[in-house]
Amino acid sequence: MRIHKEGKGILTKLLLAIIMVDVAVACFFYHSDPNLVGLICGFSLLVFLFFLNFFRNPNRMFEGNSDGLVVAPADGTVVVIEPTMEGEYLKEQCIQISIFMSVFNVHANWYPVNGKILYYNHNDGNFMRANLPKSSTENERSTVVVETANRTKVLFRQVAGALARRIVTYAKEGDECHINQQMGFIKFGSRVDIFLPMDAEVMVNLKQSVVGNQTVIAKLKEK
Repeated sequence: MRIHKEGKGILTKLLLAIIMVDVAVACFFYHSDPNLVGLICGFSLLVFLFFLNFFRNPNRMFEGNSDGLVVAPADGTVVVIEPTMEGEYLKEQCIQISIFMSVFNVHANWYPVNGKILYYNHNDGNFMRANLPKSSTENERSTVVVETANRTKVLFRQVAGALARRIVTYAKEGDECHINQQMGFIKFGSRVDIFLPMDAEVMVNLKQSVVGNQTVIAKLKEK
């Protein structure tokens, strides 16, 4: 299993902390209660395995022609499919598709379309639960806009959740981006919103589980 670069430093520090704590516990309790030592060491191992699983980085490649497609930028469950006014950049009515990531999902994020990055912005904010509607505009978030080859603008937003405390975004304005390329990572429970033109053909349903960089969530209309 590959570990994402965003987790390597955290996992190293966590492992060192666990070793130090377990050694201290073993020295203090072993002669009086070796069962307690085994219980604490076992719990420590489970904690480390949880974080190891959280920072996994699967090697996924989207197969086939991706032009005109919108591919899921994240693992998770579709919690929103609705028309909404996007007020930060597009400033027009769009189809919003939101994917909620639990702590058990892969938290790497991929670019959902091919194109050129027109806009990137990070906003500080709250840390309410990511499955709430207001989290899209009130939580800490990073917004990226990509213009595709047929000049369609697609906006997507990484949104922090109640547990998330850091959003990492690799996007830089003016760069070309592609499906199969990672655009960032959100640490712990969170969501990704995608804002599409109203004439886009949605290919997923509410409560559907999607796989990042694999599931086609929409098709863009050719111009």
